[in-house]
Amino acid sequence: MAELARDNSAGGPHYGELIEQVRELMDKVRLCSPSDDVALDAIAMLKQLNDRLDEAVVDEWSAPTWRRHDLPSRGNITLPPFWIDRAASDGVDARLTFRTFHLGGNAAAHGGHIALAFDDLLGMTAAVHTKQVTRTASLTIDYRSITPLDTELRVHGRVERVEGRKVYVRATMSDGDRLCAEANGLFIVLKPGQA
Repeated sequence: MAELARDNSAGGPHYGELIEQVRELMDKVRLCSPSDDVALDAIAMLKQLNDRLDEAVVDEWSAPTWRRHDLPSRGNITLPPFWIDRAASDGVDARLTFRTFHLGGNAAAHGGHIALAFDDLLGMTAAVHTKQVTRTASLTIDYRSITPLDTELRVHGRVERVEGRKVYVRATMSDGDRLCAEANGLFIVLKPGQA
């Protein structure tokens, strides 16, 4: 399956550090309250950086995002950073850390970021189980307790059953023995030629 193929060279050897610097920027901007001088300086630097990166922009199928299995969340900065410890037909186990950027309030992760993490990890669980490309049909999240920032959490996803093209999946997110959230999803296996 092309999505699961490993390509750790795309983006070059420093792509991971670029992603980390962008994540640090997102963390800082989430909680910064700059003076006008600092804001104007930052805007000028960001404009210069955006102009510099214009020459490196490629289409979605050529971008390293999703393909860099050596990086947290496969190099995708839109996802909370996670590492896959195990991905097999019987389930996916991952370690996940929500950062400052994911703040919902009172040092807790925002529920939308929790849902985003579950969506990606459950989709991976469905795809690894079926060895086919799947898409989210529905996703239900139950928030059980505060999900902390800057804490390594454990996520376990598994397929509960498959009915034709329908793949029913379930996952839990825990801080040690404490359940933070759980999710149930329905993913649909795409037909040949669908994207």
